[in-house]
Amino acid sequence: MKMNVGGLDRVLRIVVGLALIGATLAGWLNQFGWIGVVPLLTGIFRFCPAYTLLGIKTCKLD
Repeated sequence: MKMNVGGLDRVLRIVVGLALIGATLAGWLNQFGWIGVVPLLTGIFRFCPAYTLLGIKTCKLD
C-alpha cells in the first residue's frame, strides 16, 4: 500500500470521521453514522482504495 492521501485531505477525513462517530454515539445520527469509520481509517493509514482506482494522489511523498 503506497500512501495516496496527504495534507489537508488527511486532516479533513479524520475530522469528518470523528464527527460522524461522535454524532452517532451522542444519538444525533442513526446507525449509518458509523460510516465515519471509513474516512477515519483512510485518514489514519493515508491510503484510500478509491483514489487508487481513480489514479488520484494528494500525498506528495513517495
